Amino acid sequence: MRLALALGCLSLFAAASLGLEGLERDDAQRFVTTRSSAIRLPLASEQDAFSFVVFGDRTGGPAEGIEVLRDAVREVNLIRPDLVMTVGDLVNGYNETPAWLVQATEYKSVMSKLAAPWFPVVGNHDIYWRGKGEKPAAEHETDFESTFGPLWYAFRHKSAWFIALDSDEANPQTGERNFNKPECQRISEAQFEFLRGALERAKDAEHVFVFLHHPRWLKGNYGDDWERVHALLASAGNVKAVFAGHIHHMRYDGVRDGIEYFALATVGGDQSALVPRAGYLHQYHLVTVRKDEIAVAALPVGSVFDPRAISGAISDDTVAAARGLAPKFEGALAFDAALGVTGAVRIVLSNAGQEALDVELAPSSRDTRWTFQPDHAHDKLAPGKSRTFTLRAARPAGSLDRAFRMPQVEVRADYVTSSMRIPLPATLHDLPLDAHSLALPSVPETERVLWLDGRGDALAVAHEKLALPDGPLTVEGWLCASKFDERQGFINKTEQAEFGLFLDAGRPSFTVHLGGKYVAAKSEAAALVPGRWYHVAGVFDGAEVRVYVDGAQVGATKGSGVRTRRAIPLVVGADVSADGASNSHFEGALDEVRVSRRARYGAAERFTPLRRFASDADTVLLLHFDDDVGPWAPDASDARAHAERRGDAHARALR
Repeated sequence: MRLALALGCLSLFAAASLGLEGLERDDAQRFVTTRSSAIRLPLASEQDAFSFVVFGDRTGGPAEGIEVLRDAVREVNLIRPDLVMTVGDLVNGYNETPAWLVQATEYKSVMSKLAAPWFPVVGNHDIYWRGKGEKPAAEHETDFESTFGPLWYAFRHKSAWFIALDSDEANPQTGERNFNKPECQRISEAQFEFLRGALERAKDAEHVFVFLHHPRWLKGNYGDDWERVHALLASAGNVKAVFAGHIHHMRYDGVRDGIEYFALATVGGDQSALVPRAGYLHQYHLVTVRKDEIAVAALPVGSVFDPRAISGAISDDTVAAARGLAPKFEGALAFDAALGVTGAVRIVLSNAGQEALDVELAPSSRDTRWTFQPDHAHDKLAPGKSRTFTLRAARPAGSLDRAFRMPQVEVRADYVTSSMRIPLPATLHDLPLDAHSLALPSVPETERVLWLDGRGDALAVAHEKLALPDGPLTVEGWLCASKFDERQGFINKTEQAEFGLFLDAGRPSFTVHLGGKYVAAKSEAAALVPGRWYHVAGVFDGAEVRVYVDGAQVGATKGSGVRTRRAIPLVVGADVSADGASNSHFEGALDEVRVSRRARYGAAERFTPLRRFASDADTVLLLHFDDDVGPWAPDASDARAHAERRGDAHARALR
């Protein structure tokens, strides 16, 4: 008694302290807190609700479609609806009774695993008989009713009635069954009278739902007999939705006289998968029913899984497996003198997880002149094991024209346990292609520079190609910006590591990650102006980090230590993220980008920057931007660490 009084006082206190005096007394009893807040949290409605699932066609597809149905049953058992409806075509049919019964037994054995009761609806595959000898007058009607249930029926559940109809009755004059002939797509008077009686019985229900196989409201080969059926449904006043299948893709035909019309795709049936997001897929509908509304959601088969199956160990191990699956390449493809490629690359995949991986390699290129052997490869990797795949690639001799694209390989993998299969994210990787032998473009008569759009354009130099040891370094280049953003990258390899030149708000800064922390030299002088060329340089001499503009030092900070290394690309014209992507892009023109393994400019030194640099023994990257070579901005240093062009970054004449 004292506890009840205490809770009652606490609820009243909560209502007052939250400014909820306007709540009904019952709502005030439902919300408890010992905190004071001006926020009024809306409470959920307590009205009764229930849910049901609708399965589309099982048949017409390959034999393994039964596994799709099996997956759907497992998923629906996680959702725990009150019941499951079907919309016909439960068996492949079009056969004689012995084969029909085998298929029916298979279907029922899978559906028997449902935790909720399920209700069959008949379709053409379930009824049409094909075989030797004379066709039975009722075809498979007797088989269906003795195996699955009545051809039409109705039942009540809570506040709703469910009505199942037969849309494959025979033509009363000819006995023919044919869903392509309007004269064979008419509801019989016997079934129509049943429907009338079922609607009368359900007149006090809040909702009525109707199920049949053929979406006869689409007319065409279905004729116009549905018009009198719809009129009967509309006159009832409480029919809320009609569900059908057969067409093997989803469609919603709107609301007519308060009745919604839905066609479902498949749960294991023949599926073209032409446009999955537009309903060409294996799926089922989940319907939630409340007093004043119904909510309908389509769930793709495979989208629902048991959260209890994802233990902490599984969660951690899949991450370890995905991260450890990054391919390691041995060897590289190379151009010959005629710019053709013929060679092989070894690709090592390793399983860092505690369960097996089913792995697959799929080479490709947007340049269709590439050929690959083999065209794909797959294997099972045991925990802790590695496998080396050899991939041969070839491209005919010719030129590095605008259609040239890199050869790539996609790595796919499934993490496989005794009870589940979890797809890991597919990753796409360029095959190593040695461009060291490519001739550098000649110095153009008209000066050319690199143009960037400020949205996605950039250059990237792979980490392993940048031969920059720990110790002193210089990073520099010329720039003419169209604008300066609050955050703007110039030449960067920073991600809790390495170094970077930034142009934030037009104020240059140079940052080096030394001894586990950033040391930054920033310009406190007036900002750079758009539309004007500047030389910007960053220097680390082993004891100090400095930044220069047009040969004048504009910032310096003491700092020393080992430079933190990280295997991410050097990005020109942007900043770089941990996954190697570019961001904080530069808009405008760049020229003469150089990275050196020594401090080229001294403390407080004033110098006149060269408009065109020459490569020397300390140059590890030099980009003149004289011209593009295939997908690269060529490197004039001895390293030939050609930069990959991203977006539409390209060299063109100086304006």
